[in-house]
Amino acid sequence: MSASRMIRLASPSRQLVSVVLGLSLLAPVAFTQAACGSKTNDGVMRANVKAGDMPAGADWTGVYYSQLYGYLHLVKEGKTVSGKWRTANGDAWGELHGEVIGDLMHFEWTEHKIGMVGPSATSSGKGYFKYERPESNDSDKIVGEWGLGPNEAGNPWDAVKQQNMQPDPDSVMPDELERRGAGGGWDESESAPPAGGGDEGGGDEAGGDEGAGDEGGPPGI
Repeated sequence: MSASRMIRLASPSRQLVSVVLGLSLLAPVAFTQAACGSKTNDGVMRANVKAGDMPAGADWTGVYYSQLYGYLHLVKEGKTVSGKWRTANGDAWGELHGEVIGDLMHFEWTEHKIGMVGPSATSSGKGYFKYERPESNDSDKIVGEWGLGPNEAGNPWDAVKQQNMQPDPDSVMPDELERRGAGGGWDESESAPPAGGGDEGGGDEAGGDEGAGDEGGPPGI
């Protein structure tokens, strides 16, 4: 067989190798894009979750405890839900308002750092919760995320529903002495993320995450 004949026969093999190499280089790109599915073209993190049915007899209204973000008091009226929380270490309180569809709630939140004034004393954003009932006999819980500014996701916020506790949203509000505070002067920096609470205090059952998200502690989110 002539040398030119051998070269022509080898060409298809080299083309096949090129195709295989090309696919192997594209695969990581495709995987990366799939992993970032919750981030839109404008760079905003949005929740990639779907609503389902609420567990039998379940109700959004209640008190939920997280070791990091403290007690969250939720009250549902129709399709709307409002709530307030106080971080576990007591340095901030916040409020949220949202709407529910089945076991899914989307909300907007605002948190206030107690004893501080200025732009960084208040932070806000969006978030979502899914209402869940464990297969075991454990208490119901809410599992979700919060985001700063236009973001709706990125930082975990889970909490366990407390038994025999009725919501009292105004109970988290700071008194006049706390409002005056001892520290926290005017801060010209940009709004910081919600303050994360410590793991001090406790509820009937410890719930939620032990750490904060990429942005730092959420308000009590």
